[in-house]
Amino acid sequence: MQLNEDFKKRVVVHSENTAWSPSPVAGIERRMLDRIGGEVARATTIVRFAQGSQFSEHTHAGGEEFIVLDGVFQDEYGDFPTGTYVRNPPKTAHTPRSSMGCTIFVKLWQFDMDDRNQFHKTMADECANPINGIATAQLHRDAKETVFYSELEAGVILENTDIGGIEVLVIAGSVVENGETLSKGAWLRLPSGQNLVAVAGDSGAKVWIKTGHLSHAKPPLV
Repeated sequence: MQLNEDFKKRVVVHSENTAWSPSPVAGIERRMLDRIGGEVARATTIVRFAQGSQFSEHTHAGGEEFIVLDGVFQDEYGDFPTGTYVRNPPKTAHTPRSSMGCTIFVKLWQFDMDDRNQFHKTMADECANPINGIATAQLHRDAKETVFYSELEAGVILENTDIGGIEVLVIAGSVVENGETLSKGAWLRLPSGQNLVAVAGDSGAKVWIKTGHLSHAKPPLV
């Protein structure tokens, strides 16, 4: 399967307006944002776990990165509530589940294959004091990518000129980018060479941002 696979194009998906599709596991549904591959894929997806649902134990050969958007995600490493950022590098294994139900934003097969840095963070706790109405946390940085979380006050302008591509998920509130309003759940991907200029809406915004990674994008090794 190929979905939004051309990394040279600007892409916006308003995920809240997208229907849920069943996964191979009962009680777990997904909204696909981009994908190259079948069930083993380089993929960006929003996944919803019903109460008591779980995947079988599996190994993430290409790594897994996710944000808990609501509820509590659980596995052998602990209980991760809303607002948690998790990185499970290549070769890590777990049994994902959620006794109360949860929704996560997850990226698969997008790691440096030599990365072995496994960790989780509460994103809001990592934020520095606001500067010009923007409080930012650097969640992860390596030679190929940088990952941020930002909380924006109403009306402030968020700019990013990093090379190598820019990706944004609106977690709460809204921003206007290129004349288009991106509300909760909206996902934006800008190609390398295109800068991000976004204005926070009347209620401000909370956004997750990744930069630099599209220059290294490739299909999964199957």
